[in-house]
Amino acid sequence: MGKLALVRHGQSQWNLENRFTGWVDVPITDNGAAEAHRAGRELKGIKFDLAFTSDLKRAQQTLDILLAETGLTGIPVERSQALNERHYGDLQGLDKAETAAKFGAEQVHVWRRSYDVKPPNGESLKDTAARTLPYFKEKILPAAAAGKNVLVAAHGNSLRAIVMALDALSPEQIVKVEIGTCRPLIYDIGPKGEVLGKTVSAAA
Repeated sequence: MGKLALVRHGQSQWNLENRFTGWVDVPITDNGAAEAHRAGRELKGIKFDLAFTSDLKRAQQTLDILLAETGLTGIPVERSQALNERHYGDLQGLDKAETAAKFGAEQVHVWRRSYDVKPPNGESLKDTAARTLPYFKEKILPAAAAGKNVLVAAHGNSLRAIVMALDALSPEQIVKVEIGTCRPLIYDIGPKGEVLGKTVSAAA
């Protein structure tokens, strides 16, 4: 049995400013770093064999802190755009109040909370899942199924896609799932890639 820990990055500068971030490469805040240190302390009892993260610095910075806290800075790390946050297209950089004023609160709610409706020039959650899940099933899940302990530091929507697959959730269910910043989700994975157990962060 392997363990698979999923961690959403700590608070970013644009999380703080309530802006749509998507693929814009903003760093984590001091508070985000503190969140990552706390999550790392939670994960200290697990000896991870390898880690995965996105191409974006907020996830990479979070992973660096997690590995420092767990004393595992030398393990193999793979970065991939497949784990990037959902691309918000024309909404990126806008704060959420501005976006509601420009497009209407109801339309913005549809873009944020529907499964398959995409914002202008952006991705829906369905689109995000279409690029995240093949990578997850090819690289990440087989490692855990082989008995390795795997750490993934990524983003709310790429992790939402992975949770949808692991928890066998419907599109209607997954859009209601919140992935908190630096609140580890730890899955016990069996030899066929099946979920044997799940632990949610004690701080959640």
